Amino acid sequence: MARVLVVQNHRGGGPGRFGDWLRADGVSPDVVHAYAGAPLPRRPGHDGVLVLGGGYLPDDDVRAPWLAPTRVLVAQAVERGVPVFGICLGGQLLAQVAGGTVRGEHGEPEVGSTPLTLRPEAGADPLFRGLPERVTAVEHHVDAVTALPPGAAWLMASERCPYQAFRVGERAWGVQFHPEAGADRVRSWDAGRLRARGLDPVELSRRAELDEPAAEAVWREVARRFAAVVVGS
Repeated sequence: MARVLVVQNHRGGGPGRFGDWLRADGVSPDVVHAYAGAPLPRRPGHDGVLVLGGGYLPDDDVRAPWLAPTRVLVAQAVERGVPVFGICLGGQLLAQVAGGTVRGEHGEPEVGSTPLTLRPEAGADPLFRGLPERVTAVEHHVDAVTALPPGAAWLMASERCPYQAFRVGERAWGVQFHPEAGADRVRSWDAGRLRARGLDPVELSRRAELDEPAAEAVWREVARRFAAVVVGS
């Protein structure tokens, strides 16, 4: 079975259903709890790399010292053509190491099930081609990619955050949203904190539950395609 190195950046941020989907398609997730001090390999030794989300900027090395070796690992994977998939912080980290820019507290936050639009460039992409023109995904972020790396393919956008999905080279993808998270993740968020930000936790959960069937089918297909790229590599 092919193996993907999964970098987990906080206690509650595991690979979720995305990891289950990869496993079902012949790819074993090898989760490294980097936030807890588990060491990362110095160079890519797996068939792919998956970097998950977390409440940090990609270069927040004081609070998250494991991000420095993660950046090195991702840069080496991109250089060697090892398949990479970065989610939220992971996508921002990919953008940064490939020459893009990321800004903290940028624009309006996106919280909950968020509408996304497929861009024309996605028509030639191995993971995003043929997806519905409009789909939703769970989001929870304020930091954002503000400029894509040179030559990157811009694949998806949203109203508040243009760079929702992109590809670097032929085998490295970054997304701002959370394909691994469904309505259960939204229900688990702290209701008091949501209300303090002017958000209605009941409405956020209701919207996510309504959107989940269609969204889950789309992200399941993207996971299947990424698994195929990993196995094929």
